Amino acid sequence: MCKSHYLIIIFAAQLLAGFLPVCGTVSADTIWRRGAAQSGEAAKQKPDGALDPAFDEARRLSMQGKFDEAIRQLEVLARNQPDLKGVAHELGVAYYKKADYLKAVASFKKALEENPGDNEAVQLMGISYYLAGQPGQAIAPLEKVQTWYPSANVDAAYILGVCYIQTKDYPSARKAFAKMFGVSAESAASYLFTARMLLRQDFGPVAEEYAKKAVEVDPKPEEFQKELELNPGDAAVYYKLADAYTRSQKYDEAEKLLQRSIWLDATSTGPYILMGKVLEKKGETALAVRALQRALAMDPNNPIPHHLLGQAYRELGRTEEAERELKLSEQLQDHQNPKP
Repeated sequence: MCKSHYLIIIFAAQLLAGFLPVCGTVSADTIWRRGAAQSGEAAKQKPDGALDPAFDEARRLSMQGKFDEAIRQLEVLARNQPDLKGVAHELGVAYYKKADYLKAVASFKKALEENPGDNEAVQLMGISYYLAGQPGQAIAPLEKVQTWYPSANVDAAYILGVCYIQTKDYPSARKAFAKMFGVSAESAASYLFTARMLLRQDFGPVAEEYAKKAVEVDPKPEEFQKELELNPGDAAVYYKLADAYTRSQKYDEAEKLLQRSIWLDATSTGPYILMGKVLEKKGETALAVRALQRALAMDPNNPIPHHLLGQAYRELGRTEEAERELKLSEQLQDHQNPKP
């Protein structure tokens, strides 16, 4: 028996025995609201409202997390200037950030009537459908996203795969997860990834079937050996490689690896902290805040995420919160390293 085939059997056995860490179903907290940040495509499409001071103020309020105020201001704009383009899109983003997903869907539909080329609205509409518990409705827009971004958008690929699982389209789920992890859809690794995701969604019998299928697959030894250079079941490997990329200032590569690490194991704080650093370096401060808040929810006495969160709040103009976090970080650091 070749080494690669032996390793597949070991991994499958661990998966079926429940030894490998799996976490619950994906939640809004573990989705980085990637689309809520301005995409490159959206940035090119400056709405009419961008020249309106009230519109600009509503955007600023939304970025500061004051969603109700932003929504009220945008709704007034929509009533007073019904032909002003971009308001529906921005309302959708505000509702999305507020986690009012069905209202977000309604706004994104209106935004797409105004501008059928609003790719960000399509992506966020698909994710909103998913988060609102309507995976069947989410599939069509998320499939469009995959045609635009064939090698990126790990979040959209993950959610699309989960939607396929929840609608019992398992072969399509396997293809989505294979694309997400960058492996062949017919490889043993793709079956193992899908088995793991099925287990996370409480589809135990189907997960067992896919794990067994992975053992049956007999790829070319040299091809599968390359896939095993990054152990497909070990989230820590992705995290360590992401840390190396971060030190080399390759932030896009680091972010993709961290997303994969978190999808495999959402119980470790390290990837969330590093994700916060990476997103802040990329200028995506609002998303960095969410990652660091998640890390602190799991480890509130860790001074590092408090310090990073303080820096992020400062960049967002949230001065009081910034000072609070920085002071708390210093206090925790002093407590952990008392002076002699």
